[in-house]
Amino acid sequence: MPKLVLPTRAIQVINKSIHLFHHYGLHTVGIDRIVKESKIPKATFYNYFHSKEQFIEICLIVQKERLKEKVVSIAEYTSHTSARDKLKALYLLHTDVEGLYFLLFKAIFEIKLTYSKAYQVAIKYRTWLINEIYSQLRALKTDATFQDAKLFLYMIEGAIIQLLSSDGADDRESYWNMISNVFL
Repeated sequence: MPKLVLPTRAIQVINKSIHLFHHYGLHTVGIDRIVKESKIPKATFYNYFHSKEQFIEICLIVQKERLKEKVVSIAEYTSHTSARDKLKALYLLHTDVEGLYFLLFKAIFEIKLTYSKAYQVAIKYRTWLINEIYSQLRALKTDATFQDAKLFLYMIEGAIIQLLSSDGADDRESYWNMISNVFL
């Protein structure tokens, strides 16, 4: 997809909608709520975005790019940091239920059948992330496999589910200790 170039107002609508989708779900937040909370006419919304599917896809692309920037900064720009610490930083970034990954994670479950192009944005991010995790695991253990990287991501996502079903306590550190015992 070519680089998105949108007016400032459209970006404000995207940011407001990412917040709404994150907290209320991709199906329960409709265009009427988005235009009301963004304080724009519905015609302006459809001038910027041609359909809800395209709009959700754009929101996920924006979120994915923001997240990729953070992952790259952890993986590549912290050369003095050990691979173990980078993996922990990636884990903490992705298990933050108020963080950037949560919307992409949510999209995997909510939109597979209804918004397939937007769903692919989340799936492609996961594939990219598995490769980043694999690079870090290989730096730590030369015998690490691609399957290990997939399992690491599954454990991240399992931790998210555990956090969502817990009493609100942030047990990410204890989950990290469990994961690090398995992999590191």
